[in-house]
Amino acid sequence: MKAIERIDKLPAPPARPDDAHKGTFGRVVIIAGSEGMSGAACLSGYGALRGGAGLVTLAIPRSVAATVAAVEPSWLTRPLADVDGRLSADASPALDEMLDSQTVVAIGPGLGQSPGVRAVVQRLYETCALPLVVDADGLNAWVGSTQRLGQRTGNAPRVLTPHPGEFARLTGRSVATDAAQREACVAEFAAQHRLTLLLKGPRTVVSDGARLAVNATGNSGMATAGSGDVLTGLIASLLAQGLDTFDAARLGAHLHGLAGDCAAQTHGGRAMIASDIHAALGAAWERYLAQSAS
Repeated sequence: MKAIERIDKLPAPPARPDDAHKGTFGRVVIIAGSEGMSGAACLSGYGALRGGAGLVTLAIPRSVAATVAAVEPSWLTRPLADVDGRLSADASPALDEMLDSQTVVAIGPGLGQSPGVRAVVQRLYETCALPLVVDADGLNAWVGSTQRLGQRTGNAPRVLTPHPGEFARLTGRSVATDAAQREACVAEFAAQHRLTLLLKGPRTVVSDGARLAVNATGNSGMATAGSGDVLTGLIASLLAQGLDTFDAARLGAHLHGLAGDCAAQTHGGRAMIASDIHAALGAAWERYLAQSAS
């Protein structure tokens, strides 16, 4: 395996021209949610909105569409065919139709696990030409089929964002606790499957197989349900604004952790919840932009 280039400097922020309109900053569709887990879709939606995307659509099972639509007027909703509150394979034609007008797709938060979900996830991953962020149940849909992750139309950009448990299920082996071994494992997986991998946790590791970065922001208060859903939307938003998968993943990790640090100052780490993180993304952006300008 070739030597991995270690990247320490953060990427420049995506351009934000004064004469822009919402189309300038990309259209993100997030396929997420199920009965009992509609909040995951909402948290991802907030991550994408606070990340700066121009237009965000939440594609959700029909049974939770009204709930998700009532949470926030700033996103659009697209109800999809479902069975027992989870996406069914019959949702695929509607997804194909709507993706023609999108910039980036994210899939997985709160989808649950079922044959229909697995069919939708795998089909989209293999055929969608748009950049795709895969998290949570979008990753669980590949357990037992990991060898196919390198197979998709035109080598379309893919970002996988597992936590250690999800990564262990994908690889069939426990995640190393030694930092050097952990980084090597992430880089090897990314290179093998031709994708960008973000392994969540303290000092999140990001690699595209050629480059590697380790995130330094964040705190233990972020170890709370829904935190990763915010990150999924945030990375999708940065992709929609023109960053490549490696830069979107590592800047997303940095901003996400920085928002967590800002939230901890307000709420204390023990009391933090995931919605505190997306609410603090404005402050995180300001800190990052000030640092970038200095």
